[in-house]
Amino acid sequence: MNNRGCLRWFFGGLIILLVIAGILGFAAWEFLVPYQGNTGGVFVELERGTTTKQLADNLQGKGVIRSRYAFLIWRALHPKTTLQAGEYFFDKPLTPGEVFEKIHRGQIYFEELAVPEGSNMYDISALLKNLHSVKPEDFLKAASDPQTIRDLDPAAPTLEGYLFPSTYRVTRKTTAAELCRLMTAEFRRRWRGLAEGRSGTDVHRVVTMASMVEKETAIPDERPLIAAVFENRLRQNMPLQCDPTVVYASLRQNRYRGTIYKSDLTSMDPYNTYTHTGMPPGPVSNPGIASLKAALDPAKADYLYFVARPGSSGHHTFSSTLQEHDLAVKAYRGGH
Repeated sequence: MNNRGCLRWFFGGLIILLVIAGILGFAAWEFLVPYQGNTGGVFVELERGTTTKQLADNLQGKGVIRSRYAFLIWRALHPKTTLQAGEYFFDKPLTPGEVFEKIHRGQIYFEELAVPEGSNMYDISALLKNLHSVKPEDFLKAASDPQTIRDLDPAAPTLEGYLFPSTYRVTRKTTAAELCRLMTAEFRRRWRGLAEGRSGTDVHRVVTMASMVEKETAIPDERPLIAAVFENRLRQNMPLQCDPTVVYASLRQNRYRGTIYKSDLTSMDPYNTYTHTGMPPGPVSNPGIASLKAALDPAKADYLYFVARPGSSGHHTFSSTLQEHDLAVKAYRGGH
């Protein structure tokens, strides 16, 4: 072979190598280099029945992947892999394979709603303002309908008391009714354990009592004592004079101003235990397990009064007589 032929073979081979290198480089760029065309993050909804082509078009259109073809090829290489329906949030660069894997694993978008013990439905509504799921006003409307819990508590005026305090996962498609069902289902699960062997327990009374106990103290050891005070006052037909019920009455009337005023104490709202004897019509918060236990098993004590102890980080002084209580109140006021 002459020199011209050798050169022809050399350049022909070089061109082929360059083409192969170009193809490999392009493939590596398509499949291995993460991409994000929308720097602010984007939601992609995969509905049931969506074809792979429709999904690929959607992903490319929203800037999640560079090319629909890379995703389609990846799908062809994994024909038996299931893709989970749901809404996904993409907020960082990913390769087509990583996008595919995220959808395969069903890593759908959700937010956490952390409900502290003692929250009432108005508190929960305020928490929802920071999320992108249930609208606060929709939640209040759903929580005002006791139908979900009526089989357990026929006397429940609302779902208050049964929206169990815990952490819940919500999506942008979670409805207010669904959230209420989640929360009441958690209450049912917890209540079954507490009420085992206690047939005939008045759920309404226990939860209402627990809701007041929960709001009166954050000290676990004091909760049975608080419950004992309320039970003793009820037996003597004394008004409970529970401040959280006054606050709740004001919240119901949309006039709570962050503190209790004289007009709140004299309100004739049925939840106000200063102007009405006996228990309020229903719970004033959503109690946790410790308060429910305290309501089920109050301490054996003859206390009728309690007041915050100055400088005690939430502890209270308990008294059996009005004279003792007056002295405790003076000590409290003197310490503030």
